[in-house]
Amino acid sequence: MKTNQKNSERLVTKIFQDVFEKYDLMNDLMSLGAHRLWKKNFIDWLNPQENTTLVDVASGTGDIAKLYLNKTNYKGCVYCVDENKGMLDLNKKKLKSNSKVKWFCSNAEKLPFKNNYFDYYTISFGIRNINNINNALKEAYRILKPGGRFLCLEFSKVENEILNKFYKTYSKSIPKIGKFIVGKSEPYEYLINSIEKFYSQKELFAKIKKQNFSSISYKNLSGGIVAIHSAWKV
Repeated sequence: MKTNQKNSERLVTKIFQDVFEKYDLMNDLMSLGAHRLWKKNFIDWLNPQENTTLVDVASGTGDIAKLYLNKTNYKGCVYCVDENKGMLDLNKKKLKSNSKVKWFCSNAEKLPFKNNYFDYYTISFGIRNINNINNALKEAYRILKPGGRFLCLEFSKVENEILNKFYKTYSKSIPKIGKFIVGKSEPYEYLINSIEKFYSQKELFAKIKKQNFSSISYKNLSGGIVAIHSAWKV
């Protein structure tokens, strides 16, 4: 089991190492720009307050961190966590090494932070790539303050049959786009497969509930192409 997990970790690490330089461009092309609206909706629902501290796990190139800083008028502090050093380097460039931001190259299942520290925990398009989601959720609960909030943005299950057929047809073209832009189709084949295999809205809801979170809810965006899950530590 541990061998399989290690192999999976290495696969995900290699995939993101192969694509990080064109990551933002591919996000725009694959989602037709919709990912920017999804992330804005995500931060609007979080509604972070000034003088708070956020940990953004699977922070990638820093989109959520930047939105958080803008929302708090740069009066909040954000800890950006990602396993991929290349992603973090791009993250630093995007955020221009802002004094309100700290960067950590770390695994979501074992975070280098003390208990009850953060006001908010966010993860966008990252939980799907974690080997043991239960461990990651336990860590999220551990490092949040009592009264802290967990928010997750992830691909989910389209509930409208007609939209779902269109979405699946379009998804099949994504590896070809990746081949043209990045020079490799394999990372995007992994992406499509991982989305298809990932939990439904209700299944992820149940996993979050098992980790002692309270007031759990979710909402669909774009008909369920993505969903935001919200939960609180009390």
